[in-house]
Amino acid sequence: MSKDVLYLKIANAVTEQIKTETLQFGDRLPSLRSAQKLHNVSLNTVKQAYMELESRSLVESRPKYGYYVSQTSQRKLALPSVAKIKVSQGQKTPEDLIGKVFGTIAGTDVTQFALGIPGKSLLPVAKMKKCMINVMKKSSDSGTNYEPVQGSENLRREIAKWAMVMEGKITEDDLVITSGAMNGVYNCLMAVTQPGDSVAIESPVYFGILQAIHLLGLKAVEIPTHPITGVDLDALKKVLPKISACCFVVNYNNPLGFQMPDENKKELVRMLTEYNVPLVEDDVYGNIYFGAGRPKPCKFYDEAGIVMWVGSVSKTLAPGYRVGWVAAGKFKDKIIRQKLVQTVSSPSLFSDVIADFLEHGRYDHHLRMFRKKLYANYLQIQKSVTQYFPDNTKISEPKGGFMLWLELDQRICTEDLYDEALSQKINFAPGRMFSQYNQYQNCMRLNYALEWTDRVESDLEKLGKMIKNKI
Repeated sequence: MSKDVLYLKIANAVTEQIKTETLQFGDRLPSLRSAQKLHNVSLNTVKQAYMELESRSLVESRPKYGYYVSQTSQRKLALPSVAKIKVSQGQKTPEDLIGKVFGTIAGTDVTQFALGIPGKSLLPVAKMKKCMINVMKKSSDSGTNYEPVQGSENLRREIAKWAMVMEGKITEDDLVITSGAMNGVYNCLMAVTQPGDSVAIESPVYFGILQAIHLLGLKAVEIPTHPITGVDLDALKKVLPKISACCFVVNYNNPLGFQMPDENKKELVRMLTEYNVPLVEDDVYGNIYFGAGRPKPCKFYDEAGIVMWVGSVSKTLAPGYRVGWVAAGKFKDKIIRQKLVQTVSSPSLFSDVIADFLEHGRYDHHLRMFRKKLYANYLQIQKSVTQYFPDNTKISEPKGGFMLWLELDQRICTEDLYDEALSQKINFAPGRMFSQYNQYQNCMRLNYALEWTDRVESDLEKLGKMIKNKI
């Protein structure tokens, strides 16, 4: 039998196993060496077979872990709809709901699907403590002195080293340290807009961005957003002449979880450069990828200095330290002046601890373990939603991060469901939080960055029953 036919025969055999659910979503295929022995063929033939399966979107390669049956292979539930933006006035804003959900932040007895914070068990708490002790021993002032307004030079140097995805385009001098990513986003918007200006955002959008826009007296323009490819660039282009800035999360968007394709990122930057419209790029989830490598940010394609690239360690290391940064391009000096007025400087102790961890804490090792755990959780939560929720539930397909977006039956109001769930010690983020208009009332966001336990599984089952009872 020819080599060409052999690799297809192997690929077709695996395809049949996936279709009959002998191999299920998340299952690991035999290693290349094992498959070689199993089929008594060359290693190259097995590689060709697995590449064929990848091209059919039936399996996905995870470097150093092997090949796995992909989420698209047995997808039973549809993707969420692309919303038609319904501009409405005089209706409820999301602030009341945001306050209500954040009021549960200290609840230790609640299953916390609502807030975008990784569970403590997933973070390197012991190593962070060790770094804190190291810093205190070495520091002559125990962190009591001001650091430069631009931020700790040591921390900026370490962040620049870790920004390998930028391929040397970012240096320590390009960065300004901020009090977390949201402070960075707020400062960027302040630097490039005046009250009354319009800012383009995704829809649904992370509610923190929406609040920052409104607090600055700006108008948010929601752009239809696809759950796989992101912002509709044609729709954006139509409004660009009236827009003063854009604010997008293109890598593992919150709440939809998409990764905008590189071609779209290039086109987005090209369009914005042509119209001279700055982009605030919140890339806080960029290092939490499930694929082969970290995706490029829009900043990578920016030649004119109009992209302000925002990041932080809040989603990977220490939410409470509030250490973030921005590579602000041509707006750097303005942001430094704003920071001087607002906070004078960042807390030097936390800057030094994060710098120490980046230098000595094996951040790459932590991220590998963190991503592995989150991917396993994603497989679990997708399986549970498919099993326990109604068959007409629509579910996002995140390529990284730790947010899952669900679109439920039109008859469901997740705001009402929230109260019932909270009475059962279950928390989630109702969809109305993610738009300035009365939209997404039948949607919810679930955070799966938590320790997966029997209780978590049981609470998803309870949530599914509550939804079924309302239909």
